[in-house]
Amino acid sequence: MPVRDPVTANTDAATPVVSAFYDRFPYPGDPLQDGAPPGYNWRWCVDSARAFVAGALPPRPAAGPRPWRILDAGCGTGVSTDYLAHLNPGAEILAVDISAGTLEVARERTRRSGAAGQASSLRFEQRSLLDLGGEAPFDYINSVGVLHHLREPEAGLKALAALLKPGGVLHLFLYADGGRWEIHRTQRALSLLGVGTGEEGLRLGRGLYEVLPASNRLRRHHEQRWALDTAADANFADMYLHPQETSYNLQRLMAFVASADLRFVGFSNPEVWDPARLLQGELLERAQALPVEQQWALIEDLDPDISHFEFFLSQGELVRPDWGSDGALLAVSGERNRCLWGWPGLALLDSDMAPLDLSPDGLAMMQALELAPAGTPLGQLALGWESQRQAAVARTLVAQRVLLPVLA
Repeated sequence: MPVRDPVTANTDAATPVVSAFYDRFPYPGDPLQDGAPPGYNWRWCVDSARAFVAGALPPRPAAGPRPWRILDAGCGTGVSTDYLAHLNPGAEILAVDISAGTLEVARERTRRSGAAGQASSLRFEQRSLLDLGGEAPFDYINSVGVLHHLREPEAGLKALAALLKPGGVLHLFLYADGGRWEIHRTQRALSLLGVGTGEEGLRLGRGLYEVLPASNRLRRHHEQRWALDTAADANFADMYLHPQETSYNLQRLMAFVASADLRFVGFSNPEVWDPARLLQGELLERAQALPVEQQWALIEDLDPDISHFEFFLSQGELVRPDWGSDGALLAVSGERNRCLWGWPGLALLDSDMAPLDLSPDGLAMMQALELAPAGTPLGQLALGWESQRQAAVARTLVAQRVLLPVLA
């Protein structure tokens, strides 16, 4: 029986050249370290991400954490996989990539961090995301910076959609046209110069920014915005030498999502798409009166530095509970978001590592929640408050994403 080649079986046309590129430049180039990865990224904590997109979590099993099935599609050197394992204890995780070189680094990274001891199962396999039909279904799929390196990204999105459970969530990161104008120009220049995608290309690409005049806009923009991000050779190569790349604007992005019959359920960096970030006064009022899709289009036009889209999609519609009703909110239980820094205390860093000041009532409710038996409704926490006060505090904690509601 012939041996199955993981780089050519059921893969995208660009797979061989992209696989070879990442064998030369394993990406991302984050250094290896002993111990758990620093901090957190809430997008890689399924409980936190699920509560963000669906408004609530399903109940826990009688013992242990929720047994999420997670796919890291295009795991690279394992940075995302490492966080997925540590932020989702007890999960079953499959991490795939087309590059043997990057997977070697990923295995070493997670070995040193102890990631396998956190997950119920952690597998690394050299496979294309187009070749995973037998692995379905998954509760959560993470695919960051992957689909835009396929010759046919639509086929990749449809393949991932087929792997999701009904109600499952997909987190994607794709390049945006607007904020990559200088990257595209540099890519075209290096291609015209025939520098290639190997070590010579790396040397000449770095040399380009050394010889361009200090006043040159490409050089200035690189030094101001991208020099730190591309300090590692693998990161520089991924940005300027990649042999296969697609980028999007909002209109093409939404058409891309629709091609796989998935539901767009929100950006995972919503603060970027808030008109209040850029406008004030009458202009802000006019912006906020627009339909949300037009608000996004306005932000895209006003902020030429947006270089990527990061967002959630779902398999089928997610119906968010309405927590405007005191009775509905107090009838459910809750959990503390694990993606907080400084707990327990009044002065925290929130899910996005921004300062967050809890009220004394908020701290009291969260401490009462952690002392109560699992599944205790919020209205039955031993606080001695009137229900109206209890609901108001809970609603604020939900809005701050400190408290994650749990359905019965």
